[in-house]
Amino acid sequence: MTNKSMRNLFFKALRNKQTGIAIVAVLMFVSVLSAVLYVGTKHTVALSTNGKQQEIQTHADTVGELLAEQNILISNADLVSPSVNTLIEDGLSVKWEQASEITITVDGQKQTHTTTANQVKDILTEAGINVSEHDKLTPKLDAKVGSDGIIAIEKAFEVTLQDGVNEKKVWSTSTTVADFLKQQEIQMNEFDRVEQRMEELVIPNDVIQVVRVEKVTDVVEEATNFAVETRKDKDLLKGKEKVVQEGKKGSVERTFEIIKENGKVVSRNLKSEKVVSEPSKKVVAVGTKVVTASVSRGSSSAAPSGGQEFYVTATAYTAYCNGCSGITATGIDLRSNPSLKVIAVDPRVIPLGSKVWVEGYGYAVAGDTGGAIKGMKIDLFVPSTEQAFGFGRKKVRIKILD
Repeated sequence: MTNKSMRNLFFKALRNKQTGIAIVAVLMFVSVLSAVLYVGTKHTVALSTNGKQQEIQTHADTVGELLAEQNILISNADLVSPSVNTLIEDGLSVKWEQASEITITVDGQKQTHTTTANQVKDILTEAGINVSEHDKLTPKLDAKVGSDGIIAIEKAFEVTLQDGVNEKKVWSTSTTVADFLKQQEIQMNEFDRVEQRMEELVIPNDVIQVVRVEKVTDVVEEATNFAVETRKDKDLLKGKEKVVQEGKKGSVERTFEIIKENGKVVSRNLKSEKVVSEPSKKVVAVGTKVVTASVSRGSSSAAPSGGQEFYVTATAYTAYCNGCSGITATGIDLRSNPSLKVIAVDPRVIPLGSKVWVEGYGYAVAGDTGGAIKGMKIDLFVPSTEQAFGFGRKKVRIKILD
């Protein structure tokens, strides 16, 4: 091969190499330009996912496509702001919060609620659950739900509290009697008691009774009766009594333990007693003297000498008059002894048992009384009704002989 041919081949090869380099350069320029153009057409977006902030660039057209690019699956309860159909533009802020499933128990009955809210108050509002100020909530109404995702509600109900003599309506949740009393700040004294068992559950419309028990000591001084001693007196008319010595009551100091429930005394027990003064006995003389009346009915017109003399109104009666028993106040049996001379008197004027002389009647004994015989009146005993009616009523002279 000649030198000329070799030069031609060299220049031809050189031209081909330059052409290749040019092509590569063009391709590289186009690639870089495309990359620059691709990046330049992306939108810069601020994305917040469950509170985590980041800035990303995207070719997504909508918020939904953007979240899909980030492999985020959206549920109906999730919070997406703005909406998934919002067009992407530079500087847009997108927020996504994943909803959580909350378990809500109301008096043991469970239900679930899916939400992005985390405060108890907001969750219950979303779930349409109303609570009162008396209900018991765990966690509290203004607190956030714990990691366990559980809200427990105990609905309050009315209970009647009888504390001693005081009664009122109060609100309670399902709890024991002991806890209920603690909630109501009821202080129990040593002897107080509760009618229900302390471990018993409180239910709606219950009546919790606290009985206030009080033990007190009462010291009183009381009178004690005296004994009565009777003595026979032969000078005192039979059936009559006379106080020889007046009795005097003694006194004793007694100590009682008194138990009151709600202010009312339920028991009073004697604990001790001490004699303060001894009683003095009463002595009574009982008459044994028997009045004997004269059996003679002979009249003596001549008045005896001596004795207390005065005038009285006289009537007559028999042993068989209405209401009469035939036995006088001094024990004389007139029916068995119709011949006796006995007069009924007012003992305040003529003492019973006195021997008397009555004008037109003679000697007699004051041995009877009568309901109508008051003051200056006497009633003469006669054997028959005819004699009684025949005597009538008259003023007579009388003498008390002894």
